[in-house]
Amino acid sequence: MGEEELDDYESTLELALVQEYKAVVGTFNYAVETIAVLLLQRRRDRSPFHGNADPTEVTLNDAWVWDMYRTARFVPSVRC
Repeated sequence: MGEEELDDYESTLELALVQEYKAVVGTFNYAVETIAVLLLQRRRDRSPFHGNADPTEVTLNDAWVWDMYRTARFVPSVRC
């Protein structure tokens, strides 16, 4: 795969991700942005930092993950 083909592939993935984000963002109430990832969450049962050993670690339930390389962006639970 050449450099141009790789760029086209990544552009296609990114466009699909943006379109999916636009389709789902209205169904979520909260957005959490970390250094590594953007997450959308439907409900806030408690502080995402509550009970974690590391205060920089976030645990979310029923979330959508902004990552164009994931095959499944809806996840039941995620820690980052």
